[in-house]
Amino acid sequence: MSATTYPAEHTALLLVDPYNDFLAEGGKLWPLVADVAQSVGLHANLKAVIQAVRAKPLPVFIVPHHRAEPDEYAGWDHPTPYQLGASRAQVFAKDSWGGEWHPDFAPQPGDTIVKEHWGGSGFANTDLDFLLKQKRITHVILIGLIANTCIESTGRFAAELGYHVTLVRDATAAFSHEHMHAAHTLNAPSYAHQVVTTAELLAVL
Repeated sequence: MSATTYPAEHTALLLVDPYNDFLAEGGKLWPLVADVAQSVGLHANLKAVIQAVRAKPLPVFIVPHHRAEPDEYAGWDHPTPYQLGASRAQVFAKDSWGGEWHPDFAPQPGDTIVKEHWGGSGFANTDLDFLLKQKRITHVILIGLIANTCIESTGRFAAELGYHVTLVRDATAAFSHEHMHAAHTLNAPSYAHQVVTTAELLAVL
């Protein structure tokens, strides 16, 4: 990697799904990601990346998942099993503690909050691409949850749209180590331009 990989005027951080349900003790999904998250030092790495990005400064885009509501898929033709399961559990439920930002990773003044995504990609049916283009962003750095769904889907979509994509392998987590391996080792080389550790990213930033 070289410093020119991340031009300051054209690089943004995408922080995906920083909700209590994912990141906080007592969150509905925390028990599923806790093992991997703790093994990679997720919280410390998220904080380190965000701190470095804000210090540079680079723009931060919060890329949130849809906040669940009861019976939200009634009448839909093709909700996915993933969507239906999340709805049954009311993951990130609207107006609930689990659907609030984790206090360590909440938006700060100047951050951009993207419209909520219904599926895995932070781009599909949202304003993320439009907002990035308004700031002339060409390079995106992805962190957050989870590696093999929303991070991978958002990264793939970004690459299809022509963005330079960086994944930070230890600033994310998944439900298993196998999912992490698949996301970063097997799948990422087909679309990501850089797959780095937090330490490697910080050395450049």
